[in-house]
Amino acid sequence: MSASSQVKLTPTPANGAGDSFAAGHGPLFVVGMWRSGTSLFYRLLNRHPQIALMYEGDLGLFRPLFYPASQKSRWTEHWDFWSGALRRHGIDPATIPSGIKDFKTAIETVYRAYAGPNTIWGCKSPNYYDRMDMLHKMFPDARFIVIWRDPRDVCRSVARAGQVDYSWFARRWMFERALFGCRLLRSQYDELVRRKAHVHQVTYEELVSDPTHVMQGVSEFLNLPFDPATASLAGGDHSAIENAAHHEKVKSDRINKLEDRDEVLSPEELGKVESYIRLWQEEFQCAWPTIRKPLSAGVKPPSTRQQLTDAVNYKRILAWDRLRLGIYCYAPMWLLKQYRRVAKKPIPLSRNTAPQAEAETASRAS
Repeated sequence: MSASSQVKLTPTPANGAGDSFAAGHGPLFVVGMWRSGTSLFYRLLNRHPQIALMYEGDLGLFRPLFYPASQKSRWTEHWDFWSGALRRHGIDPATIPSGIKDFKTAIETVYRAYAGPNTIWGCKSPNYYDRMDMLHKMFPDARFIVIWRDPRDVCRSVARAGQVDYSWFARRWMFERALFGCRLLRSQYDELVRRKAHVHQVTYEELVSDPTHVMQGVSEFLNLPFDPATASLAGGDHSAIENAAHHEKVKSDRINKLEDRDEVLSPEELGKVESYIRLWQEEFQCAWPTIRKPLSAGVKPPSTRQQLTDAVNYKRILAWDRLRLGIYCYAPMWLLKQYRRVAKKPIPLSRNTAPQAEAETASRAS
């Protein structure tokens, strides 16, 4: 997609010809926990001429907008107000076909039309970490690529992202969301495997150390010829990624290798993460989660009581998040705008069309 033009959506019919996944068989969803390298992977993947995913379009979060009790004729306005998905992708909402009242039809119409004909369509979003089963139920032929990262580094990166001026990651309970979200994502992955869905795994650590090998494997999974451009960020488009401070590094033209940084987690937080890594590795016979550095011999799993307490607290956090999203879907737009003004929350940024003055360094998800 051109970074400077506005996209006018024209519905694209599915094309079943040929064996290639790109020939109408879709969609493709890229999912990982926040700060696990999904944005880096998105930039690499979208360099392939036969792939055009939306960046955190997140339309799959908004099923309540299509419930009879809350259905809104201007669902695009609510969707775009959430994170600027239409603005960031340069999509003219007036060109989205009117009269769409079905959740699945809305997702397929927008994502497919944005990608264009004979191109893999879909979305990259960590916010699908708890609903891949729902997406698979709607799209049984969908492909899923799941990205894993050492949970310690996920939590560290979330903590660093929360330190910048206004950041979504500065919200309460982000440490808990990041840590226990890793396990929920694993449960969703296991459910896809149980359903015999098309799913592929990537680790962030291997992606930054050997992008060519990783992208060759991804190309094979998607039945596409490997394009060497997908192993490099040089010249890649990042106009759909808003210019928030925590996205600064992913807008680089270079993939930086992993490096150690000053510890940002408190001793208590780090201890909790490592105790759960120990628990999960015992559960999965050390096959998951993959970690960058081994745990010390003295790390023990959390007690049963601690696990129960954390599980209850995490369910409360998830319930709050879903309630908040539900309220958003039912609330009138005037009230949402007023709340944003009173809370002094920034408006989601529009598509970045300005040329880069100079290449930024590093593209780590940290």
